[in-house]
Amino acid sequence: MSAAKAPAAALRPFLAADTPALASLMRDSIFALTGEDYDEDQQDAWAAVTEDEAALAARLGAGLTLVATREGEPVGFLALTDNKVIDLLYVHPEVVGEGVGALLCDAAEKLATARGATSLTVDASDTALGFFQKRGFVPKSRNTVQRGGVWLGTTTMEKLLTAGDAPLH
Repeated sequence: MSAAKAPAAALRPFLAADTPALASLMRDSIFALTGEDYDEDQQDAWAAVTEDEAALAARLGAGLTLVATREGEPVGFLALTDNKVIDLLYVHPEVVGEGVGALLCDAAEKLATARGATSLTVDASDTALGFFQKRGFVPKSRNTVQRGGVWLGTTTMEKLLTAGDAPLH
């Protein structure tokens, strides 16, 4: 992106046709952003989930998935499961730090609150830990998950939601 102010991102619901672009975005994000926290084997194992696009489409379609776009192209997405779990949150490396992740989280928090949730949880990667802490998520437990025979560390985090997180009527 150029030094000029980037256009604002728009949000829309996930469409099955988005799957290839979101799988690519997810891979790009994993390989470009997580190298300080995860080694190459861990990144490969993590990104392998994107190889089965049918399974990824089913996962994204099972809950509420929001897609952030700029000029019609996906630049991030968030999958919310059961109105209380952030299952996936990825932002394209070229727009990290430009508010796309915050926009997605703000929308998820408002929707979850409006649907009666009192908290949100996320199993945050080590790379995303600081992002979620700045948003008021509190670490609850440290986890290790196995992907393709490789262990990855995550942290389960929780944020209590208030009525103030709900959209204005």
